[in-house]
This record gives sequence, structure tokens and C-alpha cells, in this order.
Amino acid sequence: MAMHWIAPAWGSPETWRFVEYEPPAPAQGEVTIRVHAAGVNPADAKHVAAARPGVELPEPIGYEVSGVITAIGPDTGIVTGPASVGDEVIAFRVRGGYATEITVPAQKVLRKPATLTHAQAANLLLVGTTASAMLYAVDAKPGETVLLHAASGAVGVSVLQQAAVLDIRVIGTASRARFDEVRRFGGIPVEYGDGLASRIRAALADTGVERIGAALDAAGTDEAVQSSLEFVRDRQRIVTIVAPTAATEHGFQASSGSQPETARYRDEVREHLVELAEQGQLTVPMAREFSLSDAPAALELVASGHPGGKIALIP
Repeated sequence: MAMHWIAPAWGSPETWRFVEYEPPAPAQGEVTIRVHAAGVNPADAKHVAAARPGVELPEPIGYEVSGVITAIGPDTGIVTGPASVGDEVIAFRVRGGYATEITVPAQKVLRKPATLTHAQAANLLLVGTTASAMLYAVDAKPGETVLLHAASGAVGVSVLQQAAVLDIRVIGTASRARFDEVRRFGGIPVEYGDGLASRIRAALADTGVERIGAALDAAGTDEAVQSSLEFVRDRQRIVTIVAPTAATEHGFQASSGSQPETARYRDEVREHLVELAEQGQLTVPMAREFSLSDAPAALELVASGHPGGKIALIP
């Protein structure tokens, strides 16, 4: 029997249960994956924190995994082409990734980049597609300078790497302790906190850049919102993934995977992100691995807000 985590009731991870279950045999258009690593994201807990339309309990937990195909439905290929039992793959936007084995739609499965470990690969696409969608939303162009809030976080690091591929300069806010991480991926770090605007101006002066073309907010603080508004006049070139109320109030963009257009874009960009990883241009810094049975402890570290990288659950 396989094992997986479920939420039997609305609430925090402490209420979840780790139980036996039998994954269904894959039908046409499906594959079964033996999970080698499950990605851990804040959305995993938010998804079942409170009642929401379209979600019925008990709800299996987890959005993305990396592993090996153990069974494949008839006449079935995956997003990146033909597939066979034994192939290493990743799956994204699935239900129930916190599992030892899972059967999923093949349209959610791609080959695993050989350059990444299973733990890294299991954390590639949620942050990667989120970061790419932010750059796409503001129409960031080669040669531009953009302002990125929370540049050393998981999404921020992916933005930095993807911006570097596109020849986009990034001024990124972070704590001083995380400056080296921002620089590692090509960003220009500025410390958040009182006086942020003056430090952004100093960074612009140091680089000889006259203006910031767009702002990307992965922090959601009042400071992030206000500095974005101060430096970017065109509000359609400001996007947030964490402050939708402020976006509505001030007339700038909020990006979410639940938006049909954003979901479509994220699906389209998956193969490109796999290719970037295979070329060594996109990696996933890891903070820690937990046993699959310790999922609540992993979510507690994520909820702290400063894990220092991505976290994976290992069956």
C-alpha cells in the first residue's frame, strides 16, 4: 500500500493525517509515479486552511513531485514527449503530491532535468512558473532594470535567474544577511526597511541607470507597495503575488495561479523552464529535506518565513 497525507478537516497541518491508500491504475492519459521527493510550498497549507469552493474533504495535500514512472496508461505520452516505465519525471499542479506513489494526468508530467536532484526538481515549477508569470505580466524587456521585492526568497531567486537569461538587470530588496544570495544570481541587493527609497536611488546611480521600468512584489509589505508605486509610474508594470488588496486599491496587477490567463501561461512556460534547468541556467537552492512522515514540521519551517531555500519531503 502507498501512503499519503490528507486534510480530514479544515485547519492547520497539525490536523492532517498520514494514511494508507491505493493509487488507481493509470487509465489512458494518466501515469503513476513513485515519488522520490515532494515539493513543499506555503500554498499546500493555505489550500486547506479554511473552507473554499470546489474543495471537498478529505483533501490530499501537495502540488508538485519528482520521481519515476511505475505505470503508464495506454497510448499515453507526457508533456515533453513519449514516456516509459522507469523514466524520471516531475509533475506539477497535481493533487496529493505528499505521497509515496501517485497517479496523475499525463498533461501535468514532464521529464525531470538531469541537472537537478529529485529534491530540487520537485521544487522547480511552482516557483519557476510564478516568477516567469511575473516577468511576463509586466512585459519585462532585455536591457531594462526592474525592482524586485523579496529577492532572496524562493520566487525571487527564480526571478533573478530568469531575468539574467533575458538580460534584465534586477535591483532586489533583501535583508543584509541575504545579500550574497542576491548577488549569486546576478541581482543588485538593497536592504529593505526605513530609507529604502534612498537606497534604491543610490543603486540606480551606482549602475548609471536613469529609471526602473517595472516592479515585482513577492514581499507584500506596505514598504514594498509604496516603493513600487514611487519608482514605476505605469501601474500596469507593477505586479504582486502577495498583496491583492493593495493591487485593487492602487490599480496595479495581482498575479495568481487561479486566474485563467495566468494558469494558461504557467502551463505554456513549463517546458521552457525544464530546458533552462537542463542548460544549467536555472537551479533551485535547497534549505532542508524532511522525511515524508514529518510534513507538518516542514510546513512549520516554511511558515516561519525565512527557511533560506526550498524544502522537500523524501519518502
